[in-house]
Amino acid sequence: MGWKTLDDMDLAGKRVLVRVDINVPVKDGQVTDDTRIRRVAPTVADILKAGGKPILLAHFGRPKGKVVPEMSLRPLVSALEAAFGVPVLFCADCRGPAAEAAVEALKEGQVLLLENTRFCPGEEKNDPELAAEFAKLGDVYVNDAFSAAHRAHASTEGVARLLPSCAGRLMQAELSALEGALGNPERPVIAVVGGAKVSTKLDLLGNLVEKVDHLVIGGGMANTFLAAQGLDVGKSLCEHDMAATAVDIMAKADKEGCEILLPVDVVVAREFKAGAAHEVVAANACPVDAMILDAGPETVARIGAVMEGAKTLIWNGPLGAFEIEPFDAATNAAARKAAELTKAGKLKTVAGGGDTVAALNKAGVAGDFTYVSTAGGAFLEWMEGKTLPGVAALEG
Repeated sequence: MGWKTLDDMDLAGKRVLVRVDINVPVKDGQVTDDTRIRRVAPTVADILKAGGKPILLAHFGRPKGKVVPEMSLRPLVSALEAAFGVPVLFCADCRGPAAEAAVEALKEGQVLLLENTRFCPGEEKNDPELAAEFAKLGDVYVNDAFSAAHRAHASTEGVARLLPSCAGRLMQAELSALEGALGNPERPVIAVVGGAKVSTKLDLLGNLVEKVDHLVIGGGMANTFLAAQGLDVGKSLCEHDMAATAVDIMAKADKEGCEILLPVDVVVAREFKAGAAHEVVAANACPVDAMILDAGPETVARIGAVMEGAKTLIWNGPLGAFEIEPFDAATNAAARKAAELTKAGKLKTVAGGGDTVAALNKAGVAGDFTYVSTAGGAFLEWMEGKTLPGVAALEG
């Protein structure tokens, strides 16, 4: 990889501008889930240990270039102090005289949080003047916000080109995990891709069939592939207009030597609600008045067998309607199998995407995977083979 880490930088006595993603849920002025804050704590700790002064750049919500008081970062200060174990000062601007004065006043052992970067109209436009104003505040730039790395913004891409730059610990872990899963993986590689629609994951599927040995397709997407093969999927969620595309993807996979695994049996029901009456049928035997809501046990067994022979697993999206029982069974069983193989040292597992993280948490195995990315869009774009501006700027 062409990017540097904190270990490559001299931080002693330096003002260290750190782009973080602390876009966390807040209710009544209190942070309700501090996961993202805790994940940047190691970067802040290492900068402080090296004698640097961390200055945090972050966004919150979508204020669209205007000052929106409800989207201020000020309420996060106490949660940041709890996670970092040091005083966190706050500046009500992220540029200009107020920010410069706050940086000047920052003492060793303290952290400075600047106000929401998206209050500036030039942030999302990657305005060079705003990037230059950010750069005036620091001697070194650290990007620890992989989840925002697919955006070419002033605080993620512009400023990185103006200062000596490197990846923070979270960014480093993320890039290393993804490089190990797709860039130069141990083979065989299996990818599990689920979700509702083929249309939202076309680039992903197109890239994966060139990179992996086995591709498991689940969720509503699987229904579209089954229908493309001429199977009746009843009242299931299905993009019938994507049939030709599904056929093209299967043909490309065949040419690339990638085995596509579709459900051979499915769980069907007449209504989509918790505890609905349901039955397991062959994938080619879905009743016309029923809908497919999960993969069946034989399918899960086949996926498990492929996992047994694989060295690397990439996971994005559930195998069924995992939000409600009993249609979470396939996702839970496959996730637990992957976790078991990971703990046994037989499989390297990398997962990401909002629904994926929720599904792994529900199955109780998120902590057992090799790496679970909290980045939604950036994780997906990386899997699609796209260049991420925030990462490319670090390599520049």
